[in-house]
Amino acid sequence: MQEEHDLIRKAQGYDPDAFGEIYERFYNGVYRYIFYRVGEQSLAEDLTMEVFVKAMEAIDTYSFRGVPFSAWLYRIASNLVVDHFRRQPSQSAVSLEEKLVASLEHPTGVLESEFAHHQLRRALSELTDDQQQVVILKFVDGLSNLEVAQILGKTEGAVKSLQHRALASLGRVLGERGEVPA
Repeated sequence: MQEEHDLIRKAQGYDPDAFGEIYERFYNGVYRYIFYRVGEQSLAEDLTMEVFVKAMEAIDTYSFRGVPFSAWLYRIASNLVVDHFRRQPSQSAVSLEEKLVASLEHPTGVLESEFAHHQLRRALSELTDDQQQVVILKFVDGLSNLEVAQILGKTEGAVKSLQHRALASLGRVLGERGEVPA
């Protein structure tokens, strides 16, 4: 934890190497979180970059309050995703054919991957916003209940309850669609 504090202090002193290290440490997790919220690679990449630009611009306002630095980044990411959906209520969809042409992977693998992501995205869309965030942060990004609670500004008990309800809802939704064996 002290190492993270030192790194952030250096970044607050406008040390470009420190901010580069912050970017390297947290990029993948923030990107995955955003990708599972928006479902589009290029949009997720753009929003992830915007998270780090906003973080760099506001790094001097960050203060150590017993909450991990990653929680601050995820809150920025969450706010950007919410703002995006407020501005763009309907997503423009890229056809599966366009994705296949753009991909260098084997078409069968692309179809299977696309189908799995589509199933998960559809099922997640049935959950409340809080439930979606808990599932993504916990199971996609692999964060602990404590870390998820700090990011969402909730208690660990509330996160556990949200997780339980979310998993029950996902099971029900996927089961109703015949996407999970009975």
